[in-house]
Amino acid sequence: MRDELLELLKKDAYKKGEYTLSSGKKSEHYVNCKPVTLSGRGLTLASLLMLQQVKTSYVAGLTLGADPLVSGVSLVSALDSRLVNGLIVRKEAKGHGTQAWIEGLLPPEGTIITVLEDVITTGGSAIKAVEKLRDAGYVVNTVVSIVDRQEDDEANAAMKLSALELKSLFTLDEIASI
Repeated sequence: MRDELLELLKKDAYKKGEYTLSSGKKSEHYVNCKPVTLSGRGLTLASLLMLQQVKTSYVAGLTLGADPLVSGVSLVSALDSRLVNGLIVRKEAKGHGTQAWIEGLLPPEGTIITVLEDVITTGGSAIKAVEKLRDAGYVVNTVVSIVDRQEDDEANAAMKLSALELKSLFTLDEIASI
């Protein structure tokens, strides 16, 4: 499974050139996992591999990159009789109704939740999700990503400052190698 997902990421998620990342940094490497995670086979493989790293009964992530991952991990967990539920964290509070930041079947406060992310560069998106979940009374100790871009260890430092363990299925070095 891992080798097949790696090949899909190399073929459909990775580009080499001159790019400006969401962090504002310049890079010759661009990784966009959505073409993989929005395909049936890619999402299945990513979800199964991520589920192996999840030790909690809830997963969550910041919309948009984590949406297929949260849904996929929840789905494959049910097929495996583990029953991991998913939550989506909004980038902004809902503008009407409850003004909720978090969508899904909300667990009781104190529930331990694992945050999922497609690509980690600085860790900012994952940490925003973690902060909103912690503000709601949940415990978050772990972030699982598909790809760690290995940006001068910036993400790992940010994760440590936020008391988080980062687990990644792949590194940029693995994706960028031909």
